[in-house]
Amino acid sequence: MHNLPAPLRAVVEQLSSLPGIGPKSALRIALTLLKMPRERAAGVGQSIIDLRDNLCMCEECASLAESSPCALCSDPNRDHGQLCLVSEWDALLAMEDMSLYKGRYLVLGGLLSPLDGVEPGHLEFDLLKRHLASGRVTELILALGATMDAESTASYVKNMVENEFPHVNVSRLAQGIPMGGEVKYMDKETLKQSLKYRQKI
Repeated sequence: MHNLPAPLRAVVEQLSSLPGIGPKSALRIALTLLKMPRERAAGVGQSIIDLRDNLCMCEECASLAESSPCALCSDPNRDHGQLCLVSEWDALLAMEDMSLYKGRYLVLGGLLSPLDGVEPGHLEFDLLKRHLASGRVTELILALGATMDAESTASYVKNMVENEFPHVNVSRLAQGIPMGGEVKYMDKETLKQSLKYRQKI
């Protein structure tokens, strides 16, 4: 990459600093941008600037929005008694795509990960406490995933709620064997979660 012309190398370095984009992919993207008509390439750059200038964090749920409060938090038909806790904004989008959940959300901004330096103070726990202290929330739904960081975050939240907000019920998304899966092909952790969170039928 050191042999690249300086302007191209600068773009490649910027792109490869993004998650999921390695140096080779960054070079392909940069070359694609270089081959575009000038107006189209300028449009890509302008849309990135607009992204930063025209989006904000919703003061109610900490999700990305064009205004605060966002459309979901402003919707009077959403159930204020249910609060779904997700780690990132894209998880909120996945939940909304189902069109099944009618409660409200809170985006935590990540998961607890001491090895990566992510402590409670780095996440939206103060906002979560503010919602729970309002007295309107009766159920906190944890939709944090099934990773080790998600498990430790869920445990932290559960302990916090039990100690400070005993009137709030804590639930979590079901975990275990996916539809179409067979028990004999499941890994031990999936089977463990399936047995632990078994449901009455």
